[in-house]
Amino acid sequence: MKCNARGVAIACAVLAFAGCAQQEARVDAGMDQQAIVARLGPPKESYDLPGGGKRLMWPTQPMGSTTTAVDVDASGKVLSVRQVLQDNEFYRAEIGKWTRDDVLTHFGRPFETSYFKRMDREVWSYRYVENNIDHLLFHFYFDPQGVLRQTQKQPDPRYDPSQRNVL
Repeated sequence: MKCNARGVAIACAVLAFAGCAQQEARVDAGMDQQAIVARLGPPKESYDLPGGGKRLMWPTQPMGSTTTAVDVDASGKVLSVRQVLQDNEFYRAEIGKWTRDDVLTHFGRPFETSYFKRMDREVWSYRYVENNIDHLLFHFYFDPQGVLRQTQKQPDPRYDPSQRNVL
């Protein structure tokens, strides 16, 4: 009897985790915008793309570490679906070329913005999980004209046991 109860508990846990699957897994190429909204709810952010398309976003910031981005064409059909808060996406940002608007369109609103007077830089910060293990922050540093000048990643102090009493 103990074995069956344990098996049921494990099955329930697996089902609970399956319900937490990434949102991008719930969207298929070719779906239309209405079907996406019916499945994921209204997007929290939306940005215009070249050619009349849109990028629809479902962020979990400020406390979460994912943002699902769905690109749709001018007719509202899905072109791509991805989780944008990850290294391979962050490293697409081009120093000296990207602006605040590029970062905003690609990653959505940051969970935090700061200004460093001595550097004369505005900093946008995003929470993410690297390799499904490490909780990190990724920072974008902009000059006064809004051009990306530097990026940086660091451990998220929220998950640092030595910082638990500080935050």
